[in-house]
Amino acid sequence: MATRAVLQTFEKYQKERVAFVTAVAEMAKNPQNIEALQQAGAMALLRPLLLDNVPSIQQSAALALGRLANYSDDLAEAVVQNEILPQLVYSLSEQNRFYKQAAAFCLRAVAKHSPELAQAVIDSGSLDSLVTCLEEFDPGVKEAAAWTLGYIAGHNAELSQQVVDAGAVPLLVLCVQEPELSLKRIAASSLSDIAKHTPELAQAIVDAGAVAYLAPLVINQDAKLKRQVCCALSQIAKHSVDLAEVVVGAEIFPKILTCLKFPDEFVKKHAATVVREIAKHTPELAQLVVGNGGVGALVDYVSESTGNNRLPGIMALGYIAAFSETLALSVIAEKALPPLVAALAEETEDHLKSATAWVLGQIGRHTSDHAKAVSDTSVLSSLVSLEADSCSSEDLRTKCRRALKSIIGKLTHLPALDALVQRNLPEGVMKMVLEQVGKVLGNDPSGRAAFVHSGGLAAVQQMAEAPGSKLKEAVEIINSAYPEEIVKYYSPTYSQQLLEKLEGMSTTQAAY
Repeated sequence: MATRAVLQTFEKYQKERVAFVTAVAEMAKNPQNIEALQQAGAMALLRPLLLDNVPSIQQSAALALGRLANYSDDLAEAVVQNEILPQLVYSLSEQNRFYKQAAAFCLRAVAKHSPELAQAVIDSGSLDSLVTCLEEFDPGVKEAAAWTLGYIAGHNAELSQQVVDAGAVPLLVLCVQEPELSLKRIAASSLSDIAKHTPELAQAIVDAGAVAYLAPLVINQDAKLKRQVCCALSQIAKHSVDLAEVVVGAEIFPKILTCLKFPDEFVKKHAATVVREIAKHTPELAQLVVGNGGVGALVDYVSESTGNNRLPGIMALGYIAAFSETLALSVIAEKALPPLVAALAEETEDHLKSATAWVLGQIGRHTSDHAKAVSDTSVLSSLVSLEADSCSSEDLRTKCRRALKSIIGKLTHLPALDALVQRNLPEGVMKMVLEQVGKVLGNDPSGRAAFVHSGGLAAVQQMAEAPGSKLKEAVEIINSAYPEEIVKYYSPTYSQQLLEKLEGMSTTQAAY
């Protein structure tokens, strides 16, 4: 009888522990309960339950602590200060698969907030245990460990290097080859987080053979997996020509271009980023993109997307056009200018307008034909307006000024220049326009009459007469292309001079 009473007491105690830890874990799901749980001392009560002799209680305690730590960096800091991490790390190697998943979740919840907290997770000795978890049979354990390693590596190069040194990369590459989609996604994401920091870390990913297994997944129909794969490939390709060539060598073209038509917006954005990171390195890689039909695909993407999603497509077109007049001509031929002009007009963010202005400058800077193609879109007036707008950011104004200088400096189409002369431009821009008009008129006799008939010459004379004008030198160059009589005729003071002459004649006649 006494034995039964004792057992009942212990059973009741166990049931109460299970009920308590389950309830706390459930309440911790709701952000509204977090502060109350913290004030009630939940963390101090959960800590001993990590060492409970009942596995389900251990698991629920780790889950509850993870949810608390996930809420804010202050609570994550409290997990560290309460010396909970060493217990979690110990359990990673000793307990069942469910507890391992919960423990890895808790470590991830701490590590995600800051590099300092991620370093605290490493200092607790977690890396070796997490890497060992990547070798587990259970895919859920592998997934939890890979996710935690990705969060640690994502902060900075130093933390990533520690993850690499722990031997995680080859095992993450093996995880990419597993049949479970969610494991593939998280492994690809973690490889991306490692590769993004430095060329050396990206090289470590390449040396483990990751690209050969990531590249074929570009055609997988799972949107989340495609996102992570494209992101990882772009993070590898961005660092150097050699790494970009490794990605290209995995035969991602033209498969990656089909992703630009995929329904998922993030897949399209990451695919455009891959193309951008490859095209930016050398003329040969840019030509490879062009040769595979990349420009047409990018133009369609820029036309169909909006906001920040547009940015990698816009930048890719700019990198391609920058290398040579032939590549820039291919960008023009694929009708890239209308969507770029539309982006400049439609987008509200200054950094998007800046990127578009830069691209237009890269297209128009090569020859007079390129410059004319850009000016024919009437975009120069938009660039002028943005450059003069006091609400524009300094970077946007600088990009517009440089683009105008590049395009106007090559523009020999007089009507386009004439149209700018007729506008009320900032003095710095007008000086560029007048200098170019002077060069064109010096070599274009037929254009001189057209410039007079359009009212351009008269407008130029008025600028020179304006008080404090810095345009006199540029106007004098234009005037040197005309006979002195014509220049005088269109001078703002010419009518006054004629009147004075007439009055002088009248005075002379009166004297007689």
